[in-house]
Amino acid sequence: MIIKVLMLLVFFSVMIYIGLMCRKNSTDVSGFVLGGRAVGPWVTAFAYGTSYFSAVIFVGYAGQFGWKYGIAATWVGIGNALIGSLLAWAILGRRTRIMSQHLDSATMPQFFAARFGGRSLKIAASVITFIFLIPYTASLYNGLSRLFGMAFNIDYSICVIVMAVLTGIYVIAGGYMATAINDFIQGIIMLIGICAVVLSVLNSQGGFLAALDGLARISDESVSTTPGVFASFFGPDPLNLLGVVILTSLGTWGLPQMVQKFYAIKSEKSISKGTIVSTFFAFIVAGGCYFLGGFGRLFSDKIDIAADGFDSIVPTMLSGLPDFLIAVVVVLVLSASMSTLSSLVLTSSSTLTLDLLKGHVIKNMDEKKQLLIMRILIVVFVGISVVIAIVQYKQNVTFIAQLMGVSWGALAGAFLAPFFYGLYFKFITKAAVWVNFIFSTVVMLANMLIRPKFPQLLQSPINAGAFCMIAGLIIVPVISLFTKKPPKELVDSAFACYNKEVLVHQSTSLSDDSE
Repeated sequence: MIIKVLMLLVFFSVMIYIGLMCRKNSTDVSGFVLGGRAVGPWVTAFAYGTSYFSAVIFVGYAGQFGWKYGIAATWVGIGNALIGSLLAWAILGRRTRIMSQHLDSATMPQFFAARFGGRSLKIAASVITFIFLIPYTASLYNGLSRLFGMAFNIDYSICVIVMAVLTGIYVIAGGYMATAINDFIQGIIMLIGICAVVLSVLNSQGGFLAALDGLARISDESVSTTPGVFASFFGPDPLNLLGVVILTSLGTWGLPQMVQKFYAIKSEKSISKGTIVSTFFAFIVAGGCYFLGGFGRLFSDKIDIAADGFDSIVPTMLSGLPDFLIAVVVVLVLSASMSTLSSLVLTSSSTLTLDLLKGHVIKNMDEKKQLLIMRILIVVFVGISVVIAIVQYKQNVTFIAQLMGVSWGALAGAFLAPFFYGLYFKFITKAAVWVNFIFSTVVMLANMLIRPKFPQLLQSPINAGAFCMIAGLIIVPVISLFTKKPPKELVDSAFACYNKEVLVHQSTSLSDDSE
């Protein structure tokens, strides 16, 4: 117990110290929201990864999908690395950095307004962000109750409040830079922790080959009658597994808190290094989490899914580990949760301040007032997420749990296609963006409220979210072909940044050749 407490105290002390040290970087809006667009590739890559993978992944998704699909759940982690990290950085990174700086946009709603014209898109995007990021923020506390109960026998409410308060302190003090540096440290903890945990759990089962053989001997006729299906390449349900891969991998392309990392990176040259680091991080962390969860059925004699739910799987797998490793796991899950929480509350507060309140509710808002309001809103958002998390846990409010499930699909479904096409294609219209916003939010809210009326395949919020993202990639260009074209001046102005970049690149190349 002393080891566990000491590790937590050191962890929390470092987080707070970094937040206070980064106050000098958060004296203006650009510094507070984007770190002055001067964050290096390593820190940005780790910030991207730690915002991507939270306790929801480690405790919830890894346990649930590992139980459902067996070792094939590892494909989700591989998809997260290849699609959610490698392709996201390669396709979105450089263009996002160039165009967002050219359009002077610090948030995704600001980007939509500057790229497609009109304040209405900015307001709509900020409302969607606000509605769906709050329940997503609350979901980060899930899983902590079981892990802290296992390690410390501490009440869930205390865990939630302590984590929220400490996260709020370093985000309010140091803004994006404090968040990014803490993410880097938390990312290192996650890399070491997941490797140690996977090796320890497999060793407890006699090693990898023995664990895989044991998994092959497990059967569940309610899932599949195929022998050894949980140790097979694609598992018992490849189609639904594909839906999980699409939602959790492609979804990052449209999530405001993820795309914001490209806004803040120091230079376009940093993108290449960041791509490699981010992909490596995702392979280890996401691949390790889902790979570990794939062996969950080996512990089926200790788990009652009907009574305790899927969130009990991973904690049960870890309960037999030595005290030191359990302490590492607790710090690992705290790191994953606090890094994502800090990213979400910073995104929520900056979006609401800059895109909804500034110029609309509060007409005259100087930079000092913007910073004050963002800091106040961080407190508000953290408080709301704590209340939602505790109410859901104490009262078992299923409506809130469902809303958490659809938030990722609604955000990514609404924003992915307009953002991606907006970076690359000039013909995309504002009407097409509106149609996609409405389509995705309506589908995901309907999935929550009238789920039984959906086709069987789309009753799962995960499949519905994946459907919205793919549908958006079709809807936006098709609607653009039949609606009023955007003003030429607006489009030319937005894409002029790429022409300048080409000239700068050519000039640099000629200079290098002459030398």
